[in-house]
Amino acid sequence: MKILIMLRDAFYEANPQFLEDAKQLGEVKILYTDNGIAKEELKKEVKDVDIIIVAVVKINSEVIEAAPHLKYIIKYGAGYDNIDIDYAHEKGILVSNAPGVNAQSAADLAFGLMLSAARNIPTKDKEIKSGHWELSMGNEIYQKKLGIIGFGSIAKAIAKRATGFEMDTVVYTNYPNQQAADTLNVRFVEKEELFQTADYIIIATSLNEKNKHLINIETLNIMKPTAYIINISRGPLINEVDLVHALESNKIRGAALDVFEVEPPINDLPKRNEIVATPHIGGATFESIKRIGDLSISNIKKLINKEELDYLVVPKERV
Repeated sequence: MKILIMLRDAFYEANPQFLEDAKQLGEVKILYTDNGIAKEELKKEVKDVDIIIVAVVKINSEVIEAAPHLKYIIKYGAGYDNIDIDYAHEKGILVSNAPGVNAQSAADLAFGLMLSAARNIPTKDKEIKSGHWELSMGNEIYQKKLGIIGFGSIAKAIAKRATGFEMDTVVYTNYPNQQAADTLNVRFVEKEELFQTADYIIIATSLNEKNKHLINIETLNIMKPTAYIINISRGPLINEVDLVHALESNKIRGAALDVFEVEPPINDLPKRNEIVATPHIGGATFESIKRIGDLSISNIKKLINKEELDYLVVPKERV
């Protein structure tokens, strides 16, 4: 087996055992991709591989077509919008992901971003490091209304954390689970109600063709002027031009973004004072990376032994 591994640079150092385990199962080729990889170079790299393990690099039909020996694509994480699932399925190539494995890490970050935005922590940290000591006011999240978009593993983990802050949590989703909602003390609402009433909105849904730019000038215009929006999912769920307009016109108070439409961002959005920004680190914890690595190794062993794989992805309507 020839295995091509394309992960975020920090992942390799965070989980060296994963690479050692992979080398026991086949011939391993490693690419460092934080600075991107040209399409033509990628097509050359995949031409003789059997397995691709990928984080955020796009594996589209053109890349798949350039890999005649490819049997299996492992998404090193949950969201698989960077992989052409339909074309892979058409070519008989298996695809799996790791749903829920990084949910706790992403939920932790969501709350970290929400608190950072509400209390302006990053700005205060920069000021005090530069020798500037000045009091400024922030906002509580205690007993405020939290709106969550999506109700998958990450959203549920966020909702569970919200109970400790006695937040009034509402959820907008196309796939309501009333039993889980009752357990987590949340209620389902329509999109308009969520945007109109929430003090904090956390985006925790996967990206698909129907929800691109779900956050746009229309939805931003009906939000509270004191509201914050937090995105730990995928950048294209927010129309960044519309977000800048909303911030400049004080339609909302601020935002905290772990993801962007283009990564790394090529605009000045992360530099704005109203924005708390992190570089797509939602799943980047030692614990999460180890769990995903262990799952990936287990599935490669199952492939070799012709056993059923865990978390196979098939073409379907995405959440």
